[in-house]
This record gives sequence, C-alpha cells and structure tokens, in this order.
Amino acid sequence: MTRQIQIYDTTLRDGTQAENFNLSVTDKIRISHKLDELGIDYIEGGWPGSNPLAVEYFKAMQNETLKHAKLTAFGSTRMFSNTVEEDKTVQALLAAKTTVITIFGKSWDIHVHDALRIELEDNLLIIEETLAYLKPHVQELFYDAEHFFDGFKKNAEYALATLGKAIDGGAQCLVLCDTNGGMLPHELPPIIERVQSFLKERNSTVELGIHAHNDSETAVANSLLALSLGVKQVQGTINGYGERCGNGNLTSIIPAVGLKMGYQCNAAENISKLYDTAMLVDELANLPHNKYQPYVGRSAFAHKGGIHVSAVKRNPLCYEHIEPEKVGNIRRILISDQAGKSNVVHKAKKFGIDIDTDSPIAASIVKELKELENQGFQYEGAEASFELLMRRAVGSHANYFTLNGFRAINSKRKMDKPPETEATIRLEVGGEEVHTAAMGDGPVNALDKALRKALTQFYPALDEVELIDYKVRVLSGDQGTGARVRVLVESKDQYEQWGTVGVSLNIIEASWQALVDSINYKLMRDEKRNGKQD
Repeated sequence: MTRQIQIYDTTLRDGTQAENFNLSVTDKIRISHKLDELGIDYIEGGWPGSNPLAVEYFKAMQNETLKHAKLTAFGSTRMFSNTVEEDKTVQALLAAKTTVITIFGKSWDIHVHDALRIELEDNLLIIEETLAYLKPHVQELFYDAEHFFDGFKKNAEYALATLGKAIDGGAQCLVLCDTNGGMLPHELPPIIERVQSFLKERNSTVELGIHAHNDSETAVANSLLALSLGVKQVQGTINGYGERCGNGNLTSIIPAVGLKMGYQCNAAENISKLYDTAMLVDELANLPHNKYQPYVGRSAFAHKGGIHVSAVKRNPLCYEHIEPEKVGNIRRILISDQAGKSNVVHKAKKFGIDIDTDSPIAASIVKELKELENQGFQYEGAEASFELLMRRAVGSHANYFTLNGFRAINSKRKMDKPPETEATIRLEVGGEEVHTAAMGDGPVNALDKALRKALTQFYPALDEVELIDYKVRVLSGDQGTGARVRVLVESKDQYEQWGTVGVSLNIIEASWQALVDSINYKLMRDEKRNGKQD
C-alpha cells in the first residue's frame, strides 16, 4: 500500500521570519485559501501569543471556510514561572480556536540551561504539562522538538527523554527539527532510526515529522531522506522562505514526493496549481520570484539555443526531468515565438474564452504579453487584468466607459495635520460626459472615490466594490525615483475577490490602470451574471 504523507505548511509563520518577507492579514487569508486549493494538509497560521497580527488573522479565519486544510496555531511550552492555566501564550493558543495546535519545546540541554535558565527536569515537566493541558481542547496535537538533531548529537539520552514527555502529554506527531539547519544528509539516518527504536521500546504508535532549515543547503534533501526512512509529516514553506537561509522548500518537496517517490499526498493530486501558488506568495510578499528555482522557476524549463533546443523539440525528456505542465509551469524556448502559447490557451479555457493554439489571436496575445512583461507587468497576482487583456484581444470586452482625463492634487496646509488630496475625473458613459471630484486619504483613494462617484449613477452595483489591498513595488532600483513601479490592487464584492495590476513610471498612472481594470472586471462579471439570470 502506498504511504500517505502529510504536508504541513508554515509559510505564514516561519516563512514570515525571512528578511523583507511581510504579509498583511488580508495577504495571509488569501494565501491560506490558495494553500487549501493546492491540497496542503496543515496551514500553520502563526503564533497567536507573539503578536497582534497573528491574533487578528486567527480571528478573521474563524469566518473563513477551508475545504481541506486544517488551520494550525503554533506556540511554546508554558513558562516555568507560570502555571499552565495562567500562561498567556497557552491561553492565546486556545483563543485562536483552531482544531490543531503545534507546541515547540527544547530538546538541547544547552538551550534548557542557557535560554530557559531552568533545570533539565523542569523542562521535561513543562513539555508534558503543556501538551496534557491542551490535548482535550483540540482534535490533533503536534510537538516540534526544537534543535532536536543538535541536541541528540550532544546528549542523546536527554533529547529522547523530551520526546518521551511529549508522548506522555498526548502529542500525536513528534516533529524532529533541524532548527539551525546544519545537518547533512548522511547524519540523518542513524538518528531517525534511533528515534524509531525508542518509540518501539515504548510501544508508541506516535507519528514522526521533519522540520528542516536550509543553512547548509540541505533542507530539501534532509526532508526527502527523512520521508524515505518512514517519517510521515514534512514541514516547510512555499518557495523555501524562512529565517536566515530559509526552510525546506515545499515547491520542491511536493513534486518530489508525488511525482518521483510515489507517495500519496493531497497536494500531489493538485500539483498543477503549484506554480500559481508559488508566484502568488511572491507577489503578495512583494518580492521578486526566483526564476532559477526548481520546478516553479520561470527558467526551470527554459531552453536557449543550440543542441538543447533541437533535442527538446524532438523529445523534451532529453533535457527535462518532468513535464513542466504537471506543476503548472510551461516550457520556454527562449529564441522561439511559440513560447507561451500553451499557457495562453490554458488560461483562456479557465476564463471560458475559446482560443485555438494555432489561432493568430493566440500569437497576438503572446506578443502583447511579452511586451507588457518587458514593461514590468506580471499577472500571477492579477488574473482579472489578464482576463480583460484576453477578452479585448478576442473582441468580447464591452466598453463601459471612456476616460477623458483625471487630475490628483496633494496639498499640506498645516504641518501638524495630514495632507489633503483631491481627485477630479472626466469620463464618458454612452456618449454622456461626466465630471466629478472627490476628496480622499491620498491620491489613490481620492481617484477611487471620484471614479465610483462618476460611474455609480450608471452602474449602481459599483457601490458594493471594496478595495481591500494596495501594493506598490519599485521594479528597478538603479534609477532611483525615476524607476518604474508596479501597482497591485485587490478588490472584492459579495461574490468574489479579484486582483488587477498597473505599471508606469508614474505611481498615480499605475494605480489608475489597476483601478480601471478593477471596475471593468466588476462590470463584466455582473453583466455575465445578469445574462445567466435572464
């Protein structure tokens, strides 16, 4: 029987410890749903006892529905100076109201003495007591054995004793952590085998997990090796983000597990969504995507000239270890105009647009897409803009309004007061010109208000559109304030949530492009819904 592997994602907690990696609550919610769609089994949302953002996220997620993934709260063993009932960190975990909780504790005696400054026996006590207290309140309880491998190498007897206390406390999975990321693959097997023997000696059926960091560039290798040795749960992050050099990269681990090792996991069944998931995380974190990343990098299946291209055209297996489409990526022949057509056709089908691969329209869309990408446009986090682009190309996009001009004025009249912003817009709807103005909290907010003010008399449903996120990214820092910027706008109504994008040397112009796409998308979707209702 094929082994079932659990995929545990900690992008929203461990991943956010990476330098320059920041997510809003809205970002975290959106990524949670994307991970759920991918088939991730456990989503570690954060440490609710450590910061208000985590508390806000868990509160917001109580109103969200995940189809498969189980939301997990992360926290530490109680402080030795507190009782478990009085410990704020423990109580915050319960307040998060998740069905799964992961507790981490110290496995390395040096951490017990130097970090916690308590006795070794005291650490064993707080491990067992914390887990035992939480056990009746959750469906599943996991224990992260922090610094386990380093601790084992220095004091194996004590490291195993901490696992024993976690079992006594009711942990259902013991996750062995290479917290410093210094383990090399050849060191792993004897340690994991000793832990397995320890469990047999105790007649314990508790599962094992692996949590590897990448400081020695071996996190993925260590994770896969651990799975081959019988470990059931693997923890990691999308794109390998994490503290210092990062965590085990799930975008490499998942395809290896499902496509190469033959293990079963829900994420492997939805693996064609892997590329989109990786790109979305980067876009929302406002970080450049690593084009050379295995499986999901744009260069992972790119071929440039010479013998390789000739061979790949005859048989892609000559220079590709898997078919790129399996993970949602595409093959790119860098000197060929054909690159990208399959992706366009794939997206067209998703949007309900009929385009044939050999159609001149597909070629024109690819050409336009390449030109826009050269300008800095990216559509991974802005599919609404991409759908509008495709509909304009096939002539199925209605012209709901025409812009004649806009102006945004910032003024600061008093130094102790915030600036005042006014936006003025002139546009036409059905031959009728409308001229409106609105005040806002900044030029983008003012433009948004003025645009809606002008259009709601014709399209009342625009009142229900809410702008929920706005991101700006400088595309080329070497030009200073003269660099291009990409603006990503996230909007929603009562039916759905959508992203749009704009790019310009002028931040207001880029914002305007994204706002106009957002309104156009809303009107298009409403028209389709009303058509179906009729």
